[in-house]
Amino acid sequence: MTRESGSPDELIRFVAAPDGSVVADLKRELPGRGCWVKADRSLVDRAVAKKLFARALKSDVKAADDLGANVDRLLAAQLMQMMNMARKAGQFISGSSKVDAAVRSGAALAVFHATDAADDGVRKIDQARKAWHLGMETEEEIPSYRFFSESEMEGLMGQNAFIHAAVLAGQAGEGVVKRAKMLEQYRVGGQSRAAGGAGRQKQ
Repeated sequence: MTRESGSPDELIRFVAAPDGSVVADLKRELPGRGCWVKADRSLVDRAVAKKLFARALKSDVKAADDLGANVDRLLAAQLMQMMNMARKAGQFISGSSKVDAAVRSGAALAVFHATDAADDGVRKIDQARKAWHLGMETEEEIPSYRFFSESEMEGLMGQNAFIHAAVLAGQAGEGVVKRAKMLEQYRVGGQSRAAGGAGRQKQ
């Protein structure tokens, strides 16, 4: 719709709700005509401002001014739900020492830090990521994401909130990584960095 191309995993589907509003169909299950926008907050905001949804959906729909922010909340909630599923499956661990060990053993698919995590703790795990990358001569370091503050996670995840965490191999763990990439892409304009400070929310 915004003339931006991307693979299916980089696109978000939108549909017209019965009340005439525009909603994001993250699971791609809602009925009716849909349109696709690259997972990029600026493109969604632009589509709202230019009233592109009505044209693309061929319907007199109204996209809320805060649609871009709402999509961010939905993507974040989806990621946290998958983190909880991965934890139950034994594919999501927290605690700096456990994360460090998972990174150094190569068991970690990705690591996560609270945005307000202490720099020293993040730096130690970054050193482990670099050591694994150099020691195993991998193409890239294990990705690292920072999306939520500790208090934000406590509000959404309760006792499962973390300062440092790692996701391990498995279907649920891979689901976490997939959703983390989508949220990061959405927040940083498609320029995926997967570095220590990646994924901070646009204000």
